Amino acid sequence: MTGMRILIVGGTRFVGRHITEAALAAGHEVSLLHRGRTGAELFPDVERLTADRDGDLSVLHGRSWDATVDVSAYFPRQVTALSGALRTGRYALVSTTAVYRVPVAPGFTEDAPLAELRELRELDGPVPESVTDETYGPLKVLCERAAADAFGSPTLVVRPTYVIGPHDHTGRFTYWVNRIARGGEVLAPGDPDDPIQVVDARDLAAWIVSMVEEARPGTFHAATPAPPFSFGDLLETIAAEVAPPGTTLTWAGQDFLLAEGETGRSLPLWSEGDPLRAINAADPSAALAAGLGPRPLRRSIREVREAESSFSTPGAIDAGREAELLSRWAARS
Repeated sequence: MTGMRILIVGGTRFVGRHITEAALAAGHEVSLLHRGRTGAELFPDVERLTADRDGDLSVLHGRSWDATVDVSAYFPRQVTALSGALRTGRYALVSTTAVYRVPVAPGFTEDAPLAELRELRELDGPVPESVTDETYGPLKVLCERAAADAFGSPTLVVRPTYVIGPHDHTGRFTYWVNRIARGGEVLAPGDPDDPIQVVDARDLAAWIVSMVEEARPGTFHAATPAPPFSFGDLLETIAAEVAPPGTTLTWAGQDFLLAEGETGRSLPLWSEGDPLRAINAADPSAALAAGLGPRPLRRSIREVREAESSFSTPGAIDAGREAELLSRWAARS
């Protein structure tokens, strides 16, 4: 198809970076709207529009794009303000499966009940101005609604679960790839049966670009594999790809780890027993039918290891703390 003019809002960090790469690879003319705080060395031939979306967006005035992909909307006012400054033919919003009211049954579809902000505050209270574990999902619901109001039926809403792949600044998945690749006794947190889903950022990006090209509207889960798939399955798959001989997984109980002060930050991807873990069992069939083509998980694991073998995950436990916890767990078991 003829190249499009695509504006990417937040196109230099992880998911946005991969979307930018996918759009360029497909022959499109890309402009980036971002604050200029990251990725200055990336995409030297791409137009950069430097602005804070919470402030003055006049840099967009008098300009138009065939499509806009919004990676960085966390508050509905940001979507509304963008729509007021922007002329675009198509709009795609990267949202999250955290928009759902929990609990939800495994295999839930895109029409499952959504988390409402009014369940967290008085009906006439203000919209929160901070993103927390509690407000993140309901705020994204409001972003989706603001997008529908502003851009109408052509809006594409993509709801990923955990996004994995190279250049992930959170390093949550990367932690497990690198830790298991070091071998030995690996501390695995909580319940191995907790559901989990992932999507490779490169596959997500290529699919979003193709959906924008085709002007495909709608709401889709970008989440694989289809349930049932568990945290235990994930770590075993990682081990099958990168673990040296003799590697073992030791599953330490939730109550023990919480009492020791550990969290889903120190032990990445651990749900800590949070009911929100239910959102990691979404039905991906609509996205798969619309062309989402996930690479094999073991390929993602291998490629993350090749690209990020020296990456240190922020906030994750170090080898000394892991050994201490394993010793204490063994002593009480």
